[in-house]
Amino acid sequence: MGKASRQSSRERLREERQKSAQRAKRNKVLAVAGAALAVIVLIVGGGYLYLSSERRAEQEFADQYASLPPQALQDDGSVVLAREGASAPVVEVYADYQCPACRQFEIASGPTLQRLATEGRAIVHYRPVSIFAQQPAPLSANSLRGGAAARAAADQGKYVEYNDILFDNQPAEGSAGFSASDLKQWGKDAGIEDTAAFDERVDSENDVVERFTGSYSQELISRAQEAFSAEQLQGMSLSEIIAWGNDNGVDGSFLDGTYVNELIQATAAVGAKYSSGADKFDSTPSVYVDGAKLGNDAFSGNGIEKAVESAGPGEVDTRPLAADDSAVTEVP
Repeated sequence: MGKASRQSSRERLREERQKSAQRAKRNKVLAVAGAALAVIVLIVGGGYLYLSSERRAEQEFADQYASLPPQALQDDGSVVLAREGASAPVVEVYADYQCPACRQFEIASGPTLQRLATEGRAIVHYRPVSIFAQQPAPLSANSLRGGAAARAAADQGKYVEYNDILFDNQPAEGSAGFSASDLKQWGKDAGIEDTAAFDERVDSENDVVERFTGSYSQELISRAQEAFSAEQLQGMSLSEIIAWGNDNGVDGSFLDGTYVNELIQATAAVGAKYSSGADKFDSTPSVYVDGAKLGNDAFSGNGIEKAVESAGPGEVDTRPLAADDSAVTEVP
């Protein structure tokens, strides 16, 4: 009942009281009952409309990915999206979930890559990294939390869906984001079925991120700066600095078996794989077609498609993660 209606009702009741106290009482009861019924109808009807809208949105989201080929989790934590037995160019995508340019790339070219994989015209190799891991929080924390959660989604066969949700909700640089509660909710939104396992992993990785970006990282970098020159440190990967720390009193064993550590190792690996020349890895996103780095063409669906059309069949340089290897990635 609106404000005007309520005012009108009160006026009518006032006039009725002047005529008959009994009639006024009866009308008041009826007005209250009518208002209550209207509220109930509004709540029930509104709730139904909300649920219908929510379910429709969920279905539309699922439909976007219904035709995708298999998502194969690899032994290094990366994910290959390809049709069974596909012989096609390999498109490697190195991205950081906190990187604004990576978000722009996904918006511009992500749907094209999914389509090319679905059509069997490309093998898309998603390779998340963390170029911000050595930066102060919240930049480093967002990068590592997002990447670790995406890796947990890959365990559930929902990496591509979760990847898109993360970029849709990317926090602004310098602001806190990718909270554990949001990451877990997005798992449900992505269609993850074993939410208990996913949520547990998100929480455990969040604990690792908090420890890494807190006292551990500060001590590690401080000690390394005392031991190495600025030039030497610039030439070392974070994984190398962590290994040095393990041998010099800065214990990083809490990283063992974590998805945070997988991200750090993956970042070092791409730096070693593409270490020089025109194909050197120096930022994200970095997109390679059969090992050749794309420039601005990566930010265009047409550019990606043309690069794939002009390339020959490629080979994935990782192997699928065997089912019995899953225990290796359990957080202590």
